[in-house]
Amino acid sequence: MHSVVAEVWRGDFLESVHHGTVLATGPDGSEILRIGDVDAPMYPRSSNKPLQALGMLRAGLGLDGELLALGCASHSGEDIHLDGVRAILASAGLGTEALRCTAALPIGEGALRAYLAGGGQPSPLTMNCSGKHAAMLATCVANGWDTATYLDPHHPLQAGLRETLEDMAGEKVTSTGVDGCGAPLFAVTLRGLARAFGRMASAPEGSLEHRVTRAMNTHPRYVGGTGRDVTRLMGALPGAIAKDGAEGVYALGLPDGSAVSLKIADGSQRSRPVVMVAALRRLGVDVDGDETLSALATAPVLGHGEVVGAIRPTF
Repeated sequence: MHSVVAEVWRGDFLESVHHGTVLATGPDGSEILRIGDVDAPMYPRSSNKPLQALGMLRAGLGLDGELLALGCASHSGEDIHLDGVRAILASAGLGTEALRCTAALPIGEGALRAYLAGGGQPSPLTMNCSGKHAAMLATCVANGWDTATYLDPHHPLQAGLRETLEDMAGEKVTSTGVDGCGAPLFAVTLRGLARAFGRMASAPEGSLEHRVTRAMNTHPRYVGGTGRDVTRLMGALPGAIAKDGAEGVYALGLPDGSAVSLKIADGSQRSRPVVMVAALRRLGVDVDGDETLSALATAPVLGHGEVVGAIRPTF
């Protein structure tokens, strides 16, 4: 099902490998690169968020710009993120107590240090999915739906988000689970995920799909955070939409409709950006001509705080 997609070299010694599945498609949806079974069901995890945001816009959510980008985010927990979550909730007449996501600490290294230094404790607000949950709550208020049960997979909100995912992926959801934040999680294939991201990135100006893509690409720091690879990736690719997810998932769409979706089999995050950039190279993106992309093309392996090796793609 999976093949080796990345190697971990410590000096001249091959120490470890990462297996995975990768699909890169051209503007017409044709396969440019396929590794592994891209038609097997998988959970997109947080790579679902742009599609969930689209579903919320279709249901009447009024967000745009950086707050819409935050609704698609797995944010680092920086001040701009927390203030933005409060702003989304306030626009719906709600406070942070309405959030039903799992209490957690910020995932950004700098944000975590600052938060702990101030005596912070795990909370729903600092959970990396709080932007999505705030947007979900605002969508419920806009429609007069119950806000206490918005995480129920049978809630009108979640039914609409499932319908949007199926529409954009061009396939039916095959399994429903619970994501780390408590929201329903719908399984599709890597092929469906790539199809959805290609459609998002190539949608015409004025469409809701373009609204999501523009918000994320214009405000990439709200989608991830300072130094995060997803933020850096969108900053280097004008008009692109990209979203990382737990368990080694990554999806990206380019303005011409090309797309990449991938999953690292062991769930590791460290090889995920490396594999993504290798797939972009196969799509003809000038990786070596861009400082950010070339930096993401490998990942350092450290020994005693010094770089002693690298994580490299196998293709």
